[in-house]
Amino acid sequence: MELQIAAAKIRKYATSNSGDTVEVIERPQGGMSAVMADGQSSGKGAKWISTLVVRKVITLLADGVRDGAAARAASDSLYSDREGKVSSTLNIITVDQETQTLVITRNNPSPALLAVQDDIRLLNAPSEAIGTRRGIRPVITEFPLQAGITVVVFTDGMVHAGERTGEKLDILASMQTLLDCEAPSAEFIAESLLDHALKLDRNRPVDDISLVVARITEEGKDEIRRMTVRLPLEG
Repeated sequence: MELQIAAAKIRKYATSNSGDTVEVIERPQGGMSAVMADGQSSGKGAKWISTLVVRKVITLLADGVRDGAAARAASDSLYSDREGKVSSTLNIITVDQETQTLVITRNNPSPALLAVQDDIRLLNAPSEAIGTRRGIRPVITEFPLQAGITVVVFTDGMVHAGERTGEKLDILASMQTLLDCEAPSAEFIAESLLDHALKLDRNRPVDDISLVVARITEEGKDEIRRMTVRLPLEG
């Protein structure tokens, strides 16, 4: 089997900074984790919050801490640092080769998407952003690793896409269309979903939008590990 992880993100229209942060880290016992946070508000202040949260989480994951414990620690750290006055959403997607499981950790009112072959479902159990009090716990979903699993997590910019124009995004229908394509890659799914959201917002996103896609395919073409990053540079 092969793991594919792709992220796509764009800042809110007419702002200079995105308040969302996404990082990918290799796990000490094998596998990968993708961590995404959306700091309260927007701009530089939100970016500071989301960066603080993601750095805390990836440091703990690199030390072998379990995802749920890392999420709780990040929440308590943010609460202590900012006295409960700010919040952040947090999503972790982990493919753990030691346990042979895929783990989805949510501290995010926005749902996640889980597709197993052609069966797509919303993971929408009530979930609370971190940082506003002590003891906030994540919602955790765990599945055995198998080919054909796709997970999509996203910030609330995806949820609100199209509201201004009265064309609300149907994330389930969009995902089904993409999975009907022949062997879609994680990158194709991420960029297609973001492109759809931007079209609904007339290319003027009303909020920061970030999404991460993790996909398990039947097999890779070789043993090479690859990572590609594309970042627009201003200047």
